[in-house]
Amino acid sequence: MSTPPAFRVYKGDGDRLVEASRETQRLVVLPAGDPRTIRAERRIRIQWGQHLLDDVLDGRYRTVVCGVNDENNDRGILGELFKLIPTSQWTLASATSYAKMFRESVSVHAREDREPYILKFDLDQILILALLRPAGRDHFTLEDLFRGFRTVSSMLEGRRERGPVATVSFLGARSNRLIAHESGDESSLESVLDAMHKAGFEGDLYPPVSAWDVAPTGVFASYPFPESLDRMREGNC
Repeated sequence: MSTPPAFRVYKGDGDRLVEASRETQRLVVLPAGDPRTIRAERRIRIQWGQHLLDDVLDGRYRTVVCGVNDENNDRGILGELFKLIPTSQWTLASATSYAKMFRESVSVHAREDREPYILKFDLDQILILALLRPAGRDHFTLEDLFRGFRTVSSMLEGRRERGPVATVSFLGARSNRLIAHESGDESSLESVLDAMHKAGFEGDLYPPVSAWDVAPTGVFASYPFPESLDRMREGNC
């Protein structure tokens, strides 16, 4: 019985020419599960190597989740999203002003409510659901993320016209950064995914570009990760 030919990715001599060296920015994506079976479970797809702004411009998403604050959003993704839809009446300045007015309003009328609040920016082609950074802080925490995405999930539940949905990871952010502890350390991607998933979120997540260079650490294409990872952590493999 003859051996089937090796799978080829590129035309011509491309497979040999595109071999990744240790100096190359690279990812090692690990397979998980059986593609011949259906996993009837809620999951978050991780869009390794993909560009969120390009995918939004191509119309792949109806809703995008990100962060916003009431001080300065010049270095965040919100302004880039506004630029994609030139017909929108929203600008970065008006969005920041709206966040400030909303903050002032809830400080009077909803003192006991728990943050973060979710602000909606309807750009006609896409809906932005922005977690408003809690007052008096320059960062989000994992608890903020859990509470915020619990609200986001409720806003998306049963609303098919608001899907598909994508979210930033909040990691590596400059305007609305995410920390795991008061020491200022950044959270792991798994911790972020866990908080979002426990909050009921289902959609696509875009890791920061800095995460595209984590080889030789292997990565998975969706969350929850396979149970084998926990077994390895427990020393059972």
